[in-house]
Amino acid sequence: MDEEYDVIVLGTGLTECILSGIMSVNGKKVLHMDRNPYYGGESSSITPLEELYKRFSLPDTPPESMGRGRDWNVDLIPKFLMANDLMGMFEKRRFRKFLVFVANFDENDPKTFEGVDPKTTTMRDVYKKFDLGQDVIDFTGHALALYRTDDYLDVPCLETINRIKLYSESLARYGKSPYLYPLYGLGELPQGFARLSAIYGGTYMLNKPVDEIVMEGGKVIGVKSEGEVARCKQLICDPSYIPDRVRKAGQVIRVICILSHPIKNTNDANSCQIIIPQNQVNRNSDIYVCMISYAHNVAAQGKYIAIVSTTVETSEPENEIEPALELLEPIDQKFVAISDLYEPTDDGTESQVFASRSYDATTHFETTCNDIKDIYKRMTGSDFDFENMKRKQNDVFGEDEQ
Repeated sequence: MDEEYDVIVLGTGLTECILSGIMSVNGKKVLHMDRNPYYGGESSSITPLEELYKRFSLPDTPPESMGRGRDWNVDLIPKFLMANDLMGMFEKRRFRKFLVFVANFDENDPKTFEGVDPKTTTMRDVYKKFDLGQDVIDFTGHALALYRTDDYLDVPCLETINRIKLYSESLARYGKSPYLYPLYGLGELPQGFARLSAIYGGTYMLNKPVDEIVMEGGKVIGVKSEGEVARCKQLICDPSYIPDRVRKAGQVIRVICILSHPIKNTNDANSCQIIIPQNQVNRNSDIYVCMISYAHNVAAQGKYIAIVSTTVETSEPENEIEPALELLEPIDQKFVAISDLYEPTDDGTESQVFASRSYDATTHFETTCNDIKDIYKRMTGSDFDFENMKRKQNDVFGEDEQ
């Protein structure tokens, strides 16, 4: 371990593993450590089911009706979920006209604007132009464009149109759903990026305690573990490794619910995402429900896992998610977690210590991707270029191996 690295990464959450993979592909010498004996950190999947009961300090063990414990892989952070068939909504005539406008819209071709100025027309005015009702507006802003509040309504519409365009193009590409989800749970994602880093020379150490982050003149120079110091130029880590460099930015409540049935009024879907817009439940933030099932190799046969999450706004968080829990009844077993959200206190450019943000309440990865791109830009001084990364992989594997 007594070596010099370009980048040391602490924690194997998804954000850290993606950045570790990117840095390795970019030719950096990377050391990746985690104090835990498993990958994933906060974004791990728990197996067997007995382990989940232990983690939440439940006095009982899972009943026989839950099937075999090892058939379960339960995500702690619900993200990246599949949406369901939305065509009923899309077939409404006015909404279809709006979606055709979005599909044809090209910010470089004024002929596609139809009287809308992308730099000055607000999204509220665009909705008015197509005479869309409040339910459709809520659906479009929160489920398609993935906004968490309604602030977007009164700013120029270009970003919102591009967000809806991305959703529509993803839906067209993947059929019934614009979302992807890995079999055996989200814990597979950090491991996949860890393997990518290893292929490009990254070194991994699990179960490795971090004794000290070594600083000199206000700048990171290494990490001390079990008496040895690995030196580095830059450090990436999750907030738990540097409590003195992060601040609390709120809380999120997540409730993992085990069900023996699909959610009502979802056409018996074996996966779905439900977003309850803030203004329909008199809140400042949306409530998210995502459901997956035995079809994704994360639960025993005939069982479903629904995870409800939202940003905490009151002193009684469990009451806040009641509208979502009502959709799920009857619930076989609930696991309730209330977590603090942390964000870095500085941008890391002086210290070269770059902390990720805690995972928020959303059931999609947009905010996580933004954090990754933001950290990458602060570390390298340039925007992340996905095409360039693909080219580098092609140089190693050849075009056909991707």
